[in-house]
Amino acid sequence: MAKANGDYDSALDETVEQSEQKLDIPQELPVLMLRDIVVFPYMVVPLFVGREKSMKAIDEALSRNRMILLVTQKKMEIEEPKREDVYSIGTVALIMRMLKLPDGRIRILAQGLVRAKIEELIEDQPFYSARISVLREPEEVDKTIEIEALIRNVREGLDKAASLGKNIPAEIMIIASNVEEPGRLADLAASTLDLKVPEAQEVLEIVDPVKRLRRVYELLIREVELLNVQSKISSEAKEELEKLQKQYFLRQQLKAIQRELGEGSELQEEIKLYQNKLKKLKVPQEVKEELEKQIKRLSQMHPESAETAVVRNYLDWMFSLPWNKSTVDNLDLAKAKAILDEDHYGLEKVKERIIEYLSVRKLSRRIKGPILCFVGPPGVGKTSLGRSIARALGRKFIRMSLGGIRDEAEIRGHRRTYVGAMPGRIIQGIRRCGSNNPVFMLDEADKVGADFRGDPSSALLEVLDPEQNHSFRDHYLGVPFDLSKVMFITTANLIDPIQPALRDRMEIIPIPGYTEEEKLQIALRHLIPKQIKEHSLNNDLICFSRAAVKKIISLYTREAGVRNLEREIAAICRKVARRVAEGKKGRVRVTAQNIEKFLGPPRIFRDQLLKKDKVGVTTGVAWTASGGDILFVEASKMKGKGKLLLTGSLGEVMKESAQAALSYARAHAEEFGIDPQLFSEYDFHIHIPEGAIPKDGPSAGVTIATSLISVCTERKVRWDVAMTGEITLRGNVLPVGGVKEKVLAAQRAGVKKMILPAANKKDLIDIPASVKRKMEFVFVEDIKSVFNEALVTPFQPQQKKRRKTGKSSSANLRQSISG
Repeated sequence: MAKANGDYDSALDETVEQSEQKLDIPQELPVLMLRDIVVFPYMVVPLFVGREKSMKAIDEALSRNRMILLVTQKKMEIEEPKREDVYSIGTVALIMRMLKLPDGRIRILAQGLVRAKIEELIEDQPFYSARISVLREPEEVDKTIEIEALIRNVREGLDKAASLGKNIPAEIMIIASNVEEPGRLADLAASTLDLKVPEAQEVLEIVDPVKRLRRVYELLIREVELLNVQSKISSEAKEELEKLQKQYFLRQQLKAIQRELGEGSELQEEIKLYQNKLKKLKVPQEVKEELEKQIKRLSQMHPESAETAVVRNYLDWMFSLPWNKSTVDNLDLAKAKAILDEDHYGLEKVKERIIEYLSVRKLSRRIKGPILCFVGPPGVGKTSLGRSIARALGRKFIRMSLGGIRDEAEIRGHRRTYVGAMPGRIIQGIRRCGSNNPVFMLDEADKVGADFRGDPSSALLEVLDPEQNHSFRDHYLGVPFDLSKVMFITTANLIDPIQPALRDRMEIIPIPGYTEEEKLQIALRHLIPKQIKEHSLNNDLICFSRAAVKKIISLYTREAGVRNLEREIAAICRKVARRVAEGKKGRVRVTAQNIEKFLGPPRIFRDQLLKKDKVGVTTGVAWTASGGDILFVEASKMKGKGKLLLTGSLGEVMKESAQAALSYARAHAEEFGIDPQLFSEYDFHIHIPEGAIPKDGPSAGVTIATSLISVCTERKVRWDVAMTGEITLRGNVLPVGGVKEKVLAAQRAGVKKMILPAANKKDLIDIPASVKRKMEFVFVEDIKSVFNEALVTPFQPQQKKRRKTGKSSSANLRQSISG
């Protein structure tokens, strides 16, 4: 129901009196719910009706005696009000006119008759109706001197409100001057005030006319006071505006006089300020000449021209850059090492590289800032490591995300000829930190885009080249800025998407996944204290056992980093925080026995290894963006014509490895005791589970070959052996990458023996000692050695050859046979 403006009409007064005398108000009437207006008796008001029940109530009233009860809702947003949502007292009104609008709503003109109280609201009909009792006022009121004075005060209040700017129609003022009944005057005055619904309803509910008039007079006095204050504020604002206009006019006259006399102005003062700054600034000669040129241009411009703002903005940028402001490096190696160890556990290669830089920096002041690239899966701490490095060096830290950048101007800036031109984000970051030697982190370097606006990767070549960035030229500045003192650190999840020329300019430092022991230490030293603090807990309220943390790592997260581990710890802290907030006391000890109470059943199953030897099922390992994972290669044979069927979303390289493995098996069938007719009478099906995930790469060659040979010879494959390596048609095993990630994935899954190419033996230096102690590593050069290590029953000719050449120890051989 839209709010309506009420009005009185003197011609209708008789109608109201006649209505009260002639019309017998029934005890039950249809009800129209109003949202934001209270209708008083004798008040004529237009109303807009849109609700279905309300329109049916109007139809019902028109079909009877045109009478309807108008009551107001307590809360206007309620669409289907109940008895408790409306006020008890309303106004019986007579519908004088009704008009249907094109948008489906109804417009009615209603005239208030008399107050009425709802005795019972009937809600189970198509429209609201109510049983009512009419609240009649005393027919005659003795006019005492007090009542007469009250009536005069109300009339004077209305006159004063009108004189102060209150919009009261002239006919209302005429009616007020002629009305002698206190009740009618009270209702008339109340309808002219901008009352809120609760205040208007309060007036409506006062049946006694004298009390009602006294209450309306109080509200009228408040309205007059508000109008007085409003008038005063408007007058003061007008005076202030006239004063400002006068000052502006005089100031413009003064400028014109100064211009004629050639005396100083605001622009001249600003130019002098720039010249003084230039004298104190220590910059290269090329920069100094450009600044002098721009200051001279500014002095020849009109102060109101658009070009003046452009030159001012350029000079402000130039003078705000830290051309020769540097922070002092912390050259205390022990302190720097302590800070790095305090913030991060492990990551020895990175820490060693930073300490080496500090060592050289301590001996020579001319060393250029290194350009490092941290490559690793999400959640291993690449970004936080950059912040820690800045703290260890005592430098400012800036972070800029390269993910999704497609415009070259984001790096090099816009030329000053463009509207709204600004320097690139490199110069913006340097200005923001106020130092020319910060640690500048460029996040997500592998996610840079390119389009018609240029290639940001190519623009980064100049930034990240130690031989060029001493004279980096931003398009907006137009002069070289020295970035050689900045330590640039980029991060990436994958190294391949980075442009080769850009990759060549950076020192790649791989940050692979953490072992379970490293995750345990990180959780105990960093994650748990951090989450306890963030959830406003303390060690007296919660504690974690080492066994519980190990169980979270092994059974609830499978990742290279620790991001999900931190989420699981946070989930436990939230449950404990709720327990504390509910008033429960006592310390909560999180153990391996009650961990499921907090996190539910395990999400990762360590027993995904088969736990028993099977024919045709081999365990392989794969490198992924999140670190590494194990995968199973399943092979089976069925009657057919020698076809090879490959399933599991395999890529082209993996399909070629499968074909090479089949060709090798056919070529050496007699050597392995395989009937050559097998390959023409049977079809072979190779499947790698989790078909929804695309898989590709050469490192599954030995795994596929082992599954094929196992199926062809009906020999079982050891369940606790994993392998990786590329196979050739001659049976040679070639080296692969990502050894550390693959070994860590195998160790997480519970693999006991790992078969690797002999050329990858050098990569064991990156494997943590704790992992080396738990696993046996076998290095092979040909596929036959793989078969003898992986199959439960080795091939006899291969055993003799190994004893003769001594390529594998007798201990390993006995272990293979006993398995």
